[in-house]
Amino acid sequence: MGWLIPRLLAAVLAVVAGGLLGMGLGSLSDWPAVGAVLGSAGGALVHAFLEAVRAHRFMNWLRGQHEGPAPRDAGFWGELGYRVERSMRLLERRVDAEHARLDQFLSAIEASPNGVLLLDANDQIEWCNSVAADHFGLDPQRDRRQRVTNLVRAPAFVAYLQSGDFADGISFPAPGSRGTVAVLIRAYGDSMKLVLSQDITERERNDAMRRDFVANVSHEIRTPLTVLSGFIETMGNLPLTEVERRRVMELMGQQTLRMQTLVGDLLTLAQLEGSPRPAADRWVGVLRLFTQVRAAAEALSAGRHAFSFEGSGAAQIAGAETELISALANLVNNAVRYTPSGGKVDVSWSVQSDGTGELEVRDSGIGIAREHIPRLTERFYRVDGSRSRDTGGTGLGLSIVKHVAQRHGGELEVRSEPGKGSTFTLVFPAARVRAGDTQAEPPGRSPDRVDTA
Repeated sequence: MGWLIPRLLAAVLAVVAGGLLGMGLGSLSDWPAVGAVLGSAGGALVHAFLEAVRAHRFMNWLRGQHEGPAPRDAGFWGELGYRVERSMRLLERRVDAEHARLDQFLSAIEASPNGVLLLDANDQIEWCNSVAADHFGLDPQRDRRQRVTNLVRAPAFVAYLQSGDFADGISFPAPGSRGTVAVLIRAYGDSMKLVLSQDITERERNDAMRRDFVANVSHEIRTPLTVLSGFIETMGNLPLTEVERRRVMELMGQQTLRMQTLVGDLLTLAQLEGSPRPAADRWVGVLRLFTQVRAAAEALSAGRHAFSFEGSGAAQIAGAETELISALANLVNNAVRYTPSGGKVDVSWSVQSDGTGELEVRDSGIGIAREHIPRLTERFYRVDGSRSRDTGGTGLGLSIVKHVAQRHGGELEVRSEPGKGSTFTLVFPAARVRAGDTQAEPPGRSPDRVDTA
């Protein structure tokens, strides 16, 4: 009410002032009363006109963009303009704050690794993040306000959306054969829907690999167990000569060794996957690796192959000695198994111009067709299953080699052609390679080349 009294006083003063002025002018013509009435009316009109001008300025400001301040007139319209402007500025700040919070919320959803799609009551797209757009093959801007079933035509998704039963999720192939997408829908608000999506391609692949792994392990163990069971039954039910008994015992020993090797490789893989990465400050001499691996390879070859170990010098690799020996031994033993008698196996060490070190195992064996090379490091993958079992392989050796290489920051490279042999190369990063100290190697061994035939 603070504005009302001044406003009334201003009106009264205008009327009184106009009346006095009119009375003074009217007394000149002997009509003072008429002059007073006309003067009061004129004062009232002037006051009303000024109020109308102020009101007009204020209404123009209201009709505009409100970018500038409200008219700063005196009296009622100035007070009204000030209060309206203040209310509008407060409302704008609140709206801006809500927009900022909404932008932060949408940015958080945008950063989510899962897809988020908002549908209205008519299943039209209100908003989606880039992940959902990729899962469903949408354009986040262009496809807004479009009915989602007109754009995503996967039968499983359409049926799930239209069923209204969202207790469980579904999965279906992503558009463009880009894997598999799992979808879960939740209703909210006034018949609106929140669609959550997740790419489960890798998870399904891992589940399939796990199932195949269990099946392969079961098969690999069941085969020697079946053989052992048959031999045990034979020895218990049939009279055998001493020669036959020794032969049966020999075959049983082979099957037992096969199972022991398989279990050993499985334990090695489990240890590699579950243990921390080898420290980068424990150095292993390459010559030491060559010495230990060569002895095992010569025993396996039994004089049927020629071996060459060269280039080690005093070089060293930072890592776990047992893992490095296991990786190199697997490569050399594979070379022996798949190289016919009279063939050659060359093992070499070299340092490249960028400082990386390479352990190379090259053989003159049967070679590998190109289509098999990308899958060689898969567990239990065999180019020729019957030949692998005949040579004593478990199908896990190259998988172990790949894990060792990755744990040491390196990689395994394979080059091969049928009939021309194979070359397997372990590449180690420069940070794990150094020239080393020649005195750290056992005395009496040549650091440059070791040839055996």
